[in-house]
Amino acid sequence: MLIDFFFTLKDAKIPVTIKEFLTLLEAMEKGVVTQSLDDFYYLARLVLVKDEAHYDRYDRAFAQYFKGIDGAFDGKASIPLDWLLQRMKRELTDEQKAALEKFGYDKLMDRLAELLKEQKERHEGGGKWIGTGGTSPFGNGGTNPEGVRIGGKGGNRTAVKVWEQRTYKDYDAGKELGTRNIKVALRRLRRFARDGAHEELALDQTIRATANNAGWLDIRMQPERRNNVKVLMLFDVGGTMDDHVERTEELFSAAKSEFKNMEFFYFHNCVYDYLWKNNRRRNAERFSTWDVLRKYTPDTKLIFVGDATMSPYEILQAGGSVEYNNEEAGAEWLARFTHAFPKFVWLNPEPEQFWQYRQSIAIVRQIVNDRMYPTTLEGLERAMRVLSK
Repeated sequence: MLIDFFFTLKDAKIPVTIKEFLTLLEAMEKGVVTQSLDDFYYLARLVLVKDEAHYDRYDRAFAQYFKGIDGAFDGKASIPLDWLLQRMKRELTDEQKAALEKFGYDKLMDRLAELLKEQKERHEGGGKWIGTGGTSPFGNGGTNPEGVRIGGKGGNRTAVKVWEQRTYKDYDAGKELGTRNIKVALRRLRRFARDGAHEELALDQTIRATANNAGWLDIRMQPERRNNVKVLMLFDVGGTMDDHVERTEELFSAAKSEFKNMEFFYFHNCVYDYLWKNNRRRNAERFSTWDVLRKYTPDTKLIFVGDATMSPYEILQAGGSVEYNNEEAGAEWLARFTHAFPKFVWLNPEPEQFWQYRQSIAIVRQIVNDRMYPTTLEGLERAMRVLSK
């Protein structure tokens, strides 16, 4: 019976071995656990699964084998309400979407200025005025390949500018991780050294000195052993990053605990001429990007964290920021960072299978020399290997 279970785990890409399988059979024969299926679940996971990264695969394989394929799904799950609400929105065919006109950045801004002078009332579902739904490039909740989002949340993520004051929430550095795996991946980026005050007991030296002192205790101290690598992390916050807050908080928390010499700053969508550390005071407490570039030494490891999902104008054009008229294009600032810190990577929480559909992601990948990695355990390990070379 359990031979088929063994092959089910192998089919799930879990690296189980014959020796581990024989160990499981021996444990069952000796009655280590009761005949409860739950007890067997934990025993088999303990013996056969060596990496927490494979726990999810194990759960699915276990459910498939012992409960049938239906056990891998929740048959009682209801359709999310927001899926039903989306049906109420105006739906367009692919041909209709393709027929919608892209104004271009300058023409879009000029047209918006005209409408602000002319429009006197609210509109819904149209193709001309500032409103909700419809195909107009101005407003929210509608469909257009480029536009200015005004009031409320958008849906298609094609806004060139956002006409509202936004408040972002700081990532929680104290958030407890669900697993240790992110920390384990980050530990590839380690360079230990002993410096600072002599405040830690040097046990080996103390034993040696005491022996040389005819048994009289001779206590020796040493500096604490620390990870001496220097890390600068720049986090995208707000907008489309709201979909990735939980994963980004886990990464932030793990990095804060693993890297003692770590600094971080926030940006929105793309890096421009200023950064900030407190999102609630980001308009009052800003840090010049030039100062950040000059403050840290070239051996600092630079890690961008963001989904790189934005209008291409925000990267390539001066004044392209959704929030203000930046004097220099975001691409210029990204290039400066990559030149100032040769050891850099970009971590993207957006699922990698969607990258090909985001023009802005392709642009950012080109700027960072294709050093963009998904925020998965495998992606983190690849990124840390690049930084540690």
